Amino acid sequence: MQFKTLGSSGLSVSTLCLGTMTYGVQTPQDDAFAQMDMAVAAGINFFDTAEMYPVNPITPETQGDSERIVGAWFKRSGKRRDVILATKHSGNGVSHVRDGADISSASVRSAVEGSLKRLGTDYIDLYQLHWPNRGSYMFRQNWTYDPSHQDKQATLQHMADTLGALQAEVDRGTIRHFGLSNESAWGTTKWCDVATGVGGPRVVSIQNEYSLLCRLYDTDLAEVSVNEVVALIPFSPLAAGLLTGKYQNGAIPKGSRMDINGTLGGRKTDRAFQAVAAYQKVAQDHGLDLAHMALAWSVQRPFVASSIFGATTVEQLAHLLKCADLVLDQEVLDAIDAAHHAHPMPY
Repeated sequence: MQFKTLGSSGLSVSTLCLGTMTYGVQTPQDDAFAQMDMAVAAGINFFDTAEMYPVNPITPETQGDSERIVGAWFKRSGKRRDVILATKHSGNGVSHVRDGADISSASVRSAVEGSLKRLGTDYIDLYQLHWPNRGSYMFRQNWTYDPSHQDKQATLQHMADTLGALQAEVDRGTIRHFGLSNESAWGTTKWCDVATGVGGPRVVSIQNEYSLLCRLYDTDLAEVSVNEVVALIPFSPLAAGLLTGKYQNGAIPKGSRMDINGTLGGRKTDRAFQAVAAYQKVAQDHGLDLAHMALAWSVQRPFVASSIFGATTVEQLAHLLKCADLVLDQEVLDAIDAAHHAHPMPY
């Protein structure tokens, strides 16, 4: 297993991060326990979850179950100190989490306390804001994104107030570091600037979607990562399973994400399947497994600290872990770039 430093945090994280968003719905507790055992045995020291997980579907009845399962595993295994733990504070739009209210300075403490209770721990290594109150262009919203309604001064005041609440949690010892998710280049830079001004915790990471099929991060945000020392921890590096090849030629495996929600959150397009076919050819030409190649490519990007991947089953996890030490050579990287140029942003 390879390791990198998570932004300016000083934390050394495995370049593969175990995602837990299926725990409690698609992945029952016993299977989740087996996955976490397997991941740690393989050298993974970084787990990611969120107070609203599991997803597919998101329901009031299951909200928080992923954190509860991770917490139950900590209790059973005694390995809390072996894991760098990340979770997230949900924002507006999820009606059953704080009635869909915005993230605010008033919501931070109760959200942190809720996560600590479910996780059975007294501290969170990386506490992330799941998405900005003002909106995000993630999740295919980039095609219609319109920031013209935003109130800059209100946003900056929100950042200052929230950083004050987060600093109070740092002072209490309940969180160690602060990260963002589904943020923009402007938003990330302003969080950094405001933290400098008010003395709140500085952003160490950003969790945005990033894969061979979704490369929005490659320009402005990559520059932010380098100059502000904010590491990317990509989610969906396998494009919700598209980059395993399992959905090619009309296949929809029973119990898979596409079987459950149909469109893969808007990722299911004709152009996506064409792009996957192009990357399949690159992998085949170089004797590689497509999923292994996609994960290794993500890990090798210079602004990435750790790529968050998930598996519904233990068997899937065992297969994906085989890429832990894979390093792609320049010939493969050049072929990947050529496929990207031919099939940019297919969804």
